[in-house]
Amino acid sequence: MRLLVGLGNPGSSYGKNRHNVGFRMVEGVAIACGGAGFRRTPAFVEISQFYLNNERVLLAKPQTFMNLSGKAVRFLVDFYKIPLERVYVFHDDIDLQFGRLKMKNGGGNGGHNGLKNIDEFVGTDYWRLRVGIGRPEEKFHVSSYVLSDFSPDEEVILMDMVEAICQNLPLLFTDIRQFSSKVSKKI
Repeated sequence: MRLLVGLGNPGSSYGKNRHNVGFRMVEGVAIACGGAGFRRTPAFVEISQFYLNNERVLLAKPQTFMNLSGKAVRFLVDFYKIPLERVYVFHDDIDLQFGRLKMKNGGGNGGHNGLKNIDEFVGTDYWRLRVGIGRPEEKFHVSSYVLSDFSPDEEVILMDMVEAICQNLPLLFTDIRQFSSKVSKKI
């Protein structure tokens, strides 16, 4: 089994925010890859699933707000007995150009509070899928920027990324570098 976790904040007011790009990625994968609708669990997480080459892929959206995602990830890892090297966390990255995707296993959290909380609950040996949302021109506008919605043109690019993720999903599990280069959009 593989676990794909999207980080975001619950509630319709956050739905299209840049900060919710992790949710957007796993929601798009669920739709494009034939997953069932998301359902809420008692552990404050919504899950969906599908099968890829006879392997179960679990999709998760913690409903505890992004900065408290660790408890939900810990529940899923323990309940389904998923090794951390089979856990993939999609999250926003303000230091990465919009439309780019970079991945790494383990390491630091780069100041991302959602990752910091996951690290506290499960350790650091999981895959991080950094989805670039770009940086605002003025440094002091960061919080309003990450909580702003994507533009219509950016929405098109995000949907293209989701489609590329689904088309190349087997590579996510076998050839990380090739997966990343096929999914990233050159803008």
